[in-house]
Amino acid sequence: MSQKKIRDATKRYERLACEPEAGPFVLRLYVTGATPASTRAIANLKTLCDEHLKDRVDLEVIDIFQRPELAQGEQIIATPTLIKELPLPLRRFIGDMEGLEGKLLGLDVKPSPRARKASNA
Repeated sequence: MSQKKIRDATKRYERLACEPEAGPFVLRLYVTGATPASTRAIANLKTLCDEHLKDRVDLEVIDIFQRPELAQGEQIIATPTLIKELPLPLRRFIGDMEGLEGKLLGLDVKPSPRARKASNA
């Protein structure tokens, strides 16, 4: 990664940390049954929501085997897929959500106070 990209990401992270808490987050996680990847994605995402989005998230887990019309409407081509609908801009993440904590910036999630203290140490 270039130094410019790192500086830009650092500036965005610092700006985000100083902003007031974002409004409600609307997240949709598309999974396929009870596969190991689906189970991991649900657990990883719930952990992230509990730690960083407590009382500010509307999380819906959608099994595309049970509701295929929703997957078609969102053009889901791989699962698990996480769609952050709000706050805008819309974002998509594909995979079991492992390491999602490192993608907080992409989700526009304000870092928790604990995370900010750890990064300042």
